[in-house]
Amino acid sequence: MIRTEGLVHRYGETVAVDEVSVTVDDGEFVLVVGANGSGKTTLVRHFNGLLEPDEGTVTVDGTSVGDDLVRARTSVGMVFQKPRDCFVAATVGADVAFGPENLGLPRDEIDRRVEEALTAVGMADRREERIDALSGGEQARVAVAGALAMEPAHLVLDEPFTGLDWPARSRVLDRLERLHAAGTSLVVVTHDLRDLAALADRVVAMAGGAVAREGTPSAVADALPELDVRPP
Repeated sequence: MIRTEGLVHRYGETVAVDEVSVTVDDGEFVLVVGANGSGKTTLVRHFNGLLEPDEGTVTVDGTSVGDDLVRARTSVGMVFQKPRDCFVAATVGADVAFGPENLGLPRDEIDRRVEEALTAVGMADRREERIDALSGGEQARVAVAGALAMEPAHLVLDEPFTGLDWPARSRVLDRLERLHAAGTSLVVVTHDLRDLAALADRVVAMAGGAVAREGTPSAVADALPELDVRPP
């Protein structure tokens, strides 16, 4: 479970997240939606300690994120809106393997995870290619594969479909659906609910750093256009 209580985050004098209390239950699929600047990315970056709260608390599986960053970052996988923010190796295969290697897993388990993750995003035959030679959409696919290879209990994806063509988008959607069915908690940050509303259990719609609406996709659909979110 991921939980924030009274979470406040400021950038200087600007309040980006304003007393937000949300819970993502184990195995739940949650969409965090809103216009640019609504606070959704700032919110989820607290889930594994990439940002520290100015006020309030953030816990993962009952433990404060600030008290155990390693545990939080092992439990919560994160795919960034800008893929280059998360690359640590020169080649596709080495980058996707980096996380599992740091868990101290056996080589055959690492290889299995890398193969399955790259297959899920259609990059299984490109392990030896340099990441800096890939297109933006291909880099986005590698970033998703890197998070999948960690097999986290909770997976957070910030605008994961940016730059993806339809075949790649379809493969990622299929993988998310299977992860959800297997019990992984999923949080997807987006401003476009196409293809996602049918998979999600709940939508958290943000505006001005606060939660404006919350409920099932069908329950909040009428409010989405005024929040600058594309409805399903």
